[in-house]
Amino acid sequence: MKMLGIVLLSCVAVVAGGRSPHADYIEKLIKTNAFGARVSDNIIEDATLDLPDLVRKYNYPFEEHFVTTEDGYILGVHRIPHGRSSNNIPGERPVVFLMHGLLSSSAEHVIPGPGSGLAYLLADEGYDVWMGNARGTYYSRRHLNLNPDALFNVDFWQFSFDEIGNKDLPAMIDYVLMHAGKSALHYIGFSQGTTVFFVMCSLQPQYNDKIISMHALAPVAYMAYNKSPIFLALAPVSKEIANIASQIGIGEFLPNREIYTWAGQALCMDGMILQPICSSILFLIGGWNEDQHNATMLPVVFGHIPAGASVMQFAHFGQSIADKEFRRFDFGTLQNLLRYGTAIPPRYDLSKVVAPAFFHYSESDPLAEVEDVYRLFRELGRPMEKIRVPDSNFSHLDFLWGIDAKDLVYDRLINLLRMMD
Repeated sequence: MKMLGIVLLSCVAVVAGGRSPHADYIEKLIKTNAFGARVSDNIIEDATLDLPDLVRKYNYPFEEHFVTTEDGYILGVHRIPHGRSSNNIPGERPVVFLMHGLLSSSAEHVIPGPGSGLAYLLADEGYDVWMGNARGTYYSRRHLNLNPDALFNVDFWQFSFDEIGNKDLPAMIDYVLMHAGKSALHYIGFSQGTTVFFVMCSLQPQYNDKIISMHALAPVAYMAYNKSPIFLALAPVSKEIANIASQIGIGEFLPNREIYTWAGQALCMDGMILQPICSSILFLIGGWNEDQHNATMLPVVFGHIPAGASVMQFAHFGQSIADKEFRRFDFGTLQNLLRYGTAIPPRYDLSKVVAPAFFHYSESDPLAEVEDVYRLFRELGRPMEKIRVPDSNFSHLDFLWGIDAKDLVYDRLINLLRMMD
């Protein structure tokens, strides 16, 4: 990624001839719908707007809430309480909570725009949509006492996905249920958003009772068969990298920066000669299927992603790959003894995850390989159904931004939500 920064800073955008293979798809979206509201239009504007303004631009109601965890992190929680249809007025409606993946934020659910983004689709289907943001991400970089930008001090960043699942999720879910006046909600997680759910329900089983149904998009816990080039390269040395980074005062990895927004517009737009490189970067990070990849939307993606994470989060995933298990964070023998009472971090007890769980997976996902997904499913306390995407080439990021994600994933998911209501 350092090389990416050098390239972005040193290159000059060169306009080349040619047309994105998905430009026709975008042109179909750039229009006014039956309700007089825009469906998707100015890509550069969508890339530069923060989430509240982006959602309101398309005439959806939006609320921003703040939740403080037991250890002082202030989390941004976003809400789209209802859709924009004239017959979709505020009122009693079931609650859905969405949780993003690694290096992302709640923006991932709205990037494709109305008619395609999962948050918009759910709101239009009559759901009260809430979106969480893990500590350290763009909308959750605050703390009662700690400074995320402190020099040579990484106290703010001393967390992995363990704390996100054990502290952030319970705090956000409790807040949402209290605010909405409900006793339970539907949970939809993508990638790390599934990981932290399994952490929560294994460490705090009482939260199973607050879940009507759980839907795991590209479920990640076991990573023994992971095929991501970046994670495979980092896994053997992830602990050493985390230790060195902490010693030199680096706790954050790939925070949201204006340079990514600039790069998305200057280098990744349709017609830019470097657009294939932009696509390749996303492919290396998460994987996508060429037939599902919409390169025209790259400026919007890079306008909101990456959104930051802690170095320890990557170290924890690296640990999962290296030892082929799903365990709590490894702090070293002495610290493990002090924290857990054992020299080796304990495994998460997945049998305690008894919320009704539906797995939405694909055959070509390098981060959620089929063998790992099946093992995870078998070990849950109450697995409901494994749903394979009917496209053998469907990949990890396609669950968020694939051109056919609505037809291949979301429509079935929404039907399951209705069934479980």
